[in-house]
Amino acid sequence: MRTLTKALALGAGLTLSLSLAACGADSGSAPTESMAPSESMDSMAPSESMDSMEPMDSMSPSESMDSMEPMASTGMFEGVGGKMVTGTAELSGSKLILKDFASDEAPDLHVYLTNGSTEADVEAGMELGKVRYDQAMQEFALDEMQAGMYNTVVIHCDKAKTVYGAASLS
Repeated sequence: MRTLTKALALGAGLTLSLSLAACGADSGSAPTESMAPSESMDSMAPSESMDSMEPMDSMSPSESMDSMEPMASTGMFEGVGGKMVTGTAELSGSKLILKDFASDEAPDLHVYLTNGSTEADVEAGMELGKVRYDQAMQEFALDEMQAGMYNTVVIHCDKAKTVYGAASLS
């Protein structure tokens, strides 16, 4: 029975070695070690466990998690219905940034992510917060997964139920 166990362990070790060798390594990876056919899994020292082996592939600095972030999209504000709104909206990562922003004064301005600039689009959109009509730089936190669903930033007076301006994102 002990011989059968050793034979099975040898087969498993050989299969693992062949599997790892078949995966290959690119030139930047550390070389992989293979088990000699005479070694069994039982003879591996604790320091040689699978947990301590280096991964065969690693991300280069240029492939970091930051580079997997969606590209920024921007748009220029235009007034709607005779209202004045100027500046740039930039949707980047987990925030919306209003730059060089200015708008007509209103009692209850809010910024929304929408798919258009009508009242119905605002109702179906995502409200991000209150906007100051006279503050040139403003930032709003957002959920990246939801932000990708929208293509327009709208400045809306909630009290008057009026769209003041919109920026189409591209």
